[in-house]
Amino acid sequence: MIDGGFDTRDPNYTARLVAIQSAWWKKWLDVQAPYRWNLKRLHLGFTLDVGCGIGRNIVNLDGHGVGLDHNADFVEIARTRGLQAFTPEGFRASPFNAAERFDSILLAHVVEHMTEAEATNLVREYLPCLKRDGRIVLIAPQEAGYRSDPTHVQFMNFEALRRVAGAAGLTHLREYSFPFARSVGRYFRHNEFVSISRKSAA
Repeated sequence: MIDGGFDTRDPNYTARLVAIQSAWWKKWLDVQAPYRWNLKRLHLGFTLDVGCGIGRNIVNLDGHGVGLDHNADFVEIARTRGLQAFTPEGFRASPFNAAERFDSILLAHVVEHMTEAEATNLVREYLPCLKRDGRIVLIAPQEAGYRSDPTHVQFMNFEALRRVAGAAGLTHLREYSFPFARSVGRYFRHNEFVSISRKSAA
């Protein structure tokens, strides 16, 4: 998405994200450990990671999923890591674009790059690929994280995430702040809203 002249498909944005996620100290300290644990404890099954970036969450799910991203450079980097990733156009032409193909759909740090209406439409677009009773997981940054990226468009707190899920026809299940209490998100950039909803079995 584009905001204030910034575009998440821009090569500069790609370079910025790769540099942030590939910092040596992050690998040395394994800063992804709590977030990896958080995803695994949700038992998402075979997952469609919408807005996968360079594939960090697919890696955290032990490769048990497929990613898609509108940034073709991200997709190429994810593929060089041995992951299955597609642009939206490539995904539509792939065998993974099939009814009820996935157990879960993940949108992690995606919906804040757009408006609620755009986020709802994005969720709806991929719902046919989700199994009946499958889950949608929406993850968005809290205040400090939201301020850290000029491509962010709308602050997506718990209330906004529930509205997105409800407008898409999903049933809200639960929500929580991770890895710390909600109040920490005003100061700690990596605190997240996690919102989980379910697709109707009807």
